[in-house]
Formats: sequence, structure tokens, C-alpha cells
Amino acid sequence: MSFPAGPLWLIGCGNMGGAMLRGWLSEGIAPARITVIRPSGAPVADGVAVHTAPPPGGEMPAVLVLAMKPQKLDEAVPALAPLVGAGTLLVSVLAGVEIASLAHRFPSHRAIVRVMPNTPVAIGEGVLLLHAGEAGADVRAETEALVRPLGAIEWIADEALFGAASALSGCGPAFLFRFVDAMAQAGRALGLPDDQAARLALATVEGAARLAGQSNESPSRLADRVASPGGSTRAGLDVIDDGAALVALMTRVLAASARRNAEMAAAAR
Repeated sequence: MSFPAGPLWLIGCGNMGGAMLRGWLSEGIAPARITVIRPSGAPVADGVAVHTAPPPGGEMPAVLVLAMKPQKLDEAVPALAPLVGAGTLLVSVLAGVEIASLAHRFPSHRAIVRVMPNTPVAIGEGVLLLHAGEAGADVRAETEALVRPLGAIEWIADEALFGAASALSGCGPAFLFRFVDAMAQAGRALGLPDDQAARLALATVEGAARLAGQSNESPSRLADRVASPGGSTRAGLDVIDDGAALVALMTRVLAASARRNAEMAAAAR
């Protein structure tokens, strides 16, 4: 599958939109094919046109990617809706905004697809959740071609589960970054120099994640393989496993994120 033909408009270029743009450009997508609309008008990359508002009289986009803050959607609709036609694939990166809510605001479109990436898309190592409602195989293939350069693709068949999946993979990098930082802080508490503790924590997590990705065993089983009976790893795991403390914590964390996704969905209806 090749990258979709025609102009691509990226509405918003903050953390997520910027990460997607960097991923596309690093894969060799021609900068001239991409137009960024952002209120600041600040440049983003060589050869990528940036406007503070949709350019009048320009070619209607083949793909329009909504990547602004969800709270800014209704502010942007009056300028964007007239420029979205029957040939436009509307791709939404807006957390919590359902396809029905988008269809109400953009009545003319070829198809609407929800995409929830995470920030590692900037280096082609992201996870991208996709939901296309009743769209056909051609739209699904085109969307996959659009995001394939950015990382691994997971289709979510039931839109009701999109918020839960977003809490796991979309928000997940932030939770993992906190964990890496916590490991480094714990190392410093044991007397390690700050910079060395940070390097050790990051390298340990990176290597362990690669090993888990290449192994046929579950992460739980891999953890047990590291821990010899009566050894230092087992002593640490006993703290983590006591009362399933880590599982309970992550359950609360993901539930809070999923709940916020549901609140944003309700607000956008």
C-alpha cells in the first residue's frame, strides 16, 4: 500500500500532530504535500507550508487530519467544514470525539476514521489505534497506508472500547516515562549519582522491552525467570507483588484516563 495521493492538511501541530508530522517526513513523504494549519503560524519543517487559517481558493484536501485539542473543535469547524468535500478522508486524532459527533459537524466527507497514536510515532515506533465505523475496505486500506510509517496498527472494532484502548496505548508512554523516572529516583536514593541512575533506568527499561517483544513468553513469566529463589530480584518482586499493588495502581490509572475520555466524548456530542 502506498501513502494516499493528494494534499494532506494537518490541523494542529502540537505534541501529537508534530510527532505524526516528523514520522511522515522521516519516511520520505514530500513536505510540499503537507499543509499545516495552526493559530501561531510558527514554522514546523522545511518545505511544509504553514497557515494560521485554511488558505482561500486552495485545492481541497484529499486527507484532513484533525490534531488540535478536542476543546478547540467547535472553534475550528466553521472554517474547515466548507472545505471538506465528498472526496475528503477525515482523520480524527481528537481524544474522546466519536465518529457520530464528527459527522454532525462535517456532513460532507468521503469517510471518517478515528486514529489514536502515541508519541513514539515520531520515530516510527508508535502504536496507532484505528476505528472506521462502517467504512469499507478501501478506506481502511488507505488509512493503514497513511499511518503505517508511524508504527504498529491495531483496529478497534467497537467504538465503545476506543477510550479504554486509548488509555492503555495512547496515554501509556507518559505512564512509562514516570516509571523510568521513579526507577532513577530510587537509584539515587541508594546513593548512585543522578546522571548514572538516569542512564541505568532508561537503558534497563529499553532493553527489557526489546527482550519482551522478541520473547515467546509473557512478561510475567520473564520476570519470574530473572528472580532466583532467595535472591535480590525476588526480594524486590515480593514488594511489587504484595497485594497485587502494581496491578491495582495501573488499574486505577487506566480507569481515570478512560473515564476522562468518556467525559470528553459526552461533551462533544
